[in-house]
Amino acid sequence: EVHLVESGGGTVQAGGSLRLSCAASGFLFDDYARGWFRQVPGKAREAISCVGSSDGSTTYGDSVKGRFTMSSDDAENTVYLQMNRLKPEDTAVYYCAGRTVGLLAMHEDDFPYWGQGTQVTVSS
Repeated sequence: EVHLVESGGGTVQAGGSLRLSCAASGFLFDDYARGWFRQVPGKAREAISCVGSSDGSTTYGDSVKGRFTMSSDDAENTVYLQMNRLKPEDTAVYYCAGRTVGLLAMHEDDFPYWGQGTQVTVSS
């Protein structure tokens, strides 16, 4: 059974930083594409980043490009999302997700595995 567990969320002032972690069990991140999404109540889930296992390429959503960085620790089977220069509009529940293929994707329908989410709140 696959479990993805996010941690590291919290409340931070605008301009600050947070690092989210997502630990996997029953699923090897290195074998498949994995990504981060976020969701605000009443809005669609937004893709933040994704890294593919086939070539290691990473892509980011326009709203976070240059501020957020996704990385992986294969030995720990964990992916991270380093979030810098946070803005109030970054406030959301953040989710990590895994695919069953190596090709990266940026739509939630392409990801069958999801964590439970972690809340990030950025105060102004």
